Amino acid sequence: MRDPSTLVGLDKAERRQQILSNAREVFAKRGYHAAKIDDIVAAAGVARGTFYLYFEDKRAIFEEIVDQTFARLGAAVMRVDTEHPSRTVADQVEENIRRIVHALLEDPATTKILLSDAVGLDAAFDQKLISFYESVAKLLDESLVDGQERGIVAPGDARFFAMMTLGAVKEIMYQVVMRGLDFPEERICEEIFRFLSAGYLRIER
Repeated sequence: MRDPSTLVGLDKAERRQQILSNAREVFAKRGYHAAKIDDIVAAAGVARGTFYLYFEDKRAIFEEIVDQTFARLGAAVMRVDTEHPSRTVADQVEENIRRIVHALLEDPATTKILLSDAVGLDAAFDQKLISFYESVAKLLDESLVDGQERGIVAPGDARFFAMMTLGAVKEIMYQVVMRGLDFPEERICEEIFRFLSAGYLRIER
């Protein structure tokens, strides 16, 4: 159990975040179904009653962890502006890739949760995941259609391009985070960009 003295003086927001952070590690290590509230409070160094002051149950804290991840990833995805006065499309695409990959690798515990335990948890969570990926795909789809109109994206179904891009990134991150493949962040970004450039992108660095 964490030394209780380390929690002395924490305000409510800090204590809540302390519980969240430790719950994230517990879920990543044990999996959602095997993890127990007793595991979380032991890791956080708080009483069981303290946990219930902030979260209704195990599912509530798990959902908040996933929601925070969605918010972080959503903020990382920026729509490509093909008429940007100073940044090329290639620059913007590379920046998007870097932001997404960094967000996923920065917190591997949460990424592991998102790629494993959040999938198939229940119907409500499945719908949450579907809605999130649909919103990201829509943003990417719009950028690709814009790119097709300007000749920098190959002809074809932009929605399929968007889904294939998301699928490729998810699989790469699954292999890196879940299987522990040792690929530097910069190489991951470079390989994703090279893959897209060899596919539907018609841009040069």
